[in-house]
Amino acid sequence: MEIEQERRVLARLKSETGDVTGNLLDLPLYVNVEHLTLICNSLLQQEESTVYAFYVNDKELTKSLDSVLDLNSLNTESVVDIVYQQQAVFKVRAVTRCTSSLPGHAEAVISVKFSPNGKQLASGSGDTTVRFWDVDTQTPHHTCSGHRNWVLCIAWSPDSQRLVSACKNGVILCWDAATGKQLGSPMTGHKQWVTDLTWQPYHDDPECRMFASSSKDGDVRVWDSVLCRCVRVLTSHTRCVSALRWGGSGLIYSASQDRTIKVWRAADGVMCRTLEGHAHWVNTLALSTDYCVHKQSLDPLIRLTVIKSDTQVHLKKNNVFTEASLQKLARFRYDNVVKGFGEYLVSGSDDFTLFLWTPEKDKKSIARMTGHQQLINCVAFSPDGRTIASASFDKSIRLWDGRTGKFLTTLRGHVQAVYMVAWSSDSRLLVSGSADSTLKVWNMKTRKLDQDLPGHADEVFAVDWAPDGLKVASGGKDKVLRLWQH
Repeated sequence: MEIEQERRVLARLKSETGDVTGNLLDLPLYVNVEHLTLICNSLLQQEESTVYAFYVNDKELTKSLDSVLDLNSLNTESVVDIVYQQQAVFKVRAVTRCTSSLPGHAEAVISVKFSPNGKQLASGSGDTTVRFWDVDTQTPHHTCSGHRNWVLCIAWSPDSQRLVSACKNGVILCWDAATGKQLGSPMTGHKQWVTDLTWQPYHDDPECRMFASSSKDGDVRVWDSVLCRCVRVLTSHTRCVSALRWGGSGLIYSASQDRTIKVWRAADGVMCRTLEGHAHWVNTLALSTDYCVHKQSLDPLIRLTVIKSDTQVHLKKNNVFTEASLQKLARFRYDNVVKGFGEYLVSGSDDFTLFLWTPEKDKKSIARMTGHQQLINCVAFSPDGRTIASASFDKSIRLWDGRTGKFLTTLRGHVQAVYMVAWSSDSRLLVSGSADSTLKVWNMKTRKLDQDLPGHADEVFAVDWAPDGLKVASGGKDKVLRLWQH
């Protein structure tokens, strides 16, 4: 044993993007995660509390270095690459119980979303209303009437001050989150129901004016929420547009039942490219930047300001911030997420497959991901962009590598179709909602079921995890909103 401990290897630390950090290291085989973390923090001049995960040949190092090396074939002359990934410093705890049942809706709850600042929760329902709920007191704030048909989708502005909702009649309304009052006139133009809504990212639009909508009529429309006016119509799809994303680099992505995904330049509506490969309807889209663009613009835990230097951004607590400083923070966060990789897009389809794309620069996919046995209903990147979760009618959730599309594992436990998944803000947990009336929380470290959450009386259509990690909200066919906590 003593002889084994004396064995050493030459190693180098590398970032995810392949950049070598520091010089070659002469390491003993018993070096562990704690040792490597100290070395990493020292080389990168980070705070001691920064947490990392380490990988050798795609295997995570959880014990000592010798546990991930083949000692029989190890050449002491060769250099071992140790790839480090920065982890979230805080840890979200799995929700374990329902702390509130929020009745009020008279029909199924179709959409549930926390505001980006985490202070409010909004829901849209088949009863034609939008409701705002106070997350702290777990009581209703406002009931918003104005739609005349089912409210199919809702979306928060990045500054948490407004919410847009769209109904089966194709009408879009904008609401003041503080008062629950309708802002401006109804936005009409779509000839059939609206399928998705997405706001322009905060770092490109700190006034939070612009958003886009997609419809069964095949159109994508860009709106000014202050003037309540359509400023651009994007037409090229030949069938229903089912999913929509507004990326951080000024591009809008639309997925359609015509089996294509189209990439539009938001500034002038020019179609840049068409992504083809799916053999059936494309149902769902997700961007690797979704979390930083839609949930992190204004941090709910620490209000931050940005003073940019050549190499870093200094963040200060408890201050009053200008729009410009918050925009700088949002831009810094976005740039940090896309650094070295760019913006990734994943699409899920009725053809049981997913495709991974780098749509800013290429119309060819990186990977075609197969394995699901039925249509894919929902895809979501983890906040750190490293993992993709896909939910399917085949009752399973599959996990994939967010950079390569490589299959990681299947999460089984639901006994009916899985409708939706949502990540915790530290990327360590995933919650799923299913037609079997349960929610389930999955642990990404063990890749196993962490918590089984029964409580709904019928199918669960929508789930969302609060940005601060403390609460999960769910809604479904039983017309009741439920809040879950640790």
